[in-house]
Amino acid sequence: MSPSTENLVLEHLRAIRSSMDRLTEDMQEVKSRLGILETQYASISNRLDRMDERVSRIEKRLNLVDV
Repeated sequence: MSPSTENLVLEHLRAIRSSMDRLTEDMQEVKSRLGILETQYASISNRLDRMDERVSRIEKRLNLVDV
């Protein structure tokens, strides 16, 4: 390979490496955000379950449902 061809190949490899580095950083950010969303979803789900239990108890006390 001639020196100009080698330089061109090296330039392309550097550009590919740079793109891969940016993609890796983006994926780390996406994973971090997804983890936060999962935690928030679990918290909301837990709160909804507790509310459902409370509403069921209220319905039973008020005789709105068959026991």
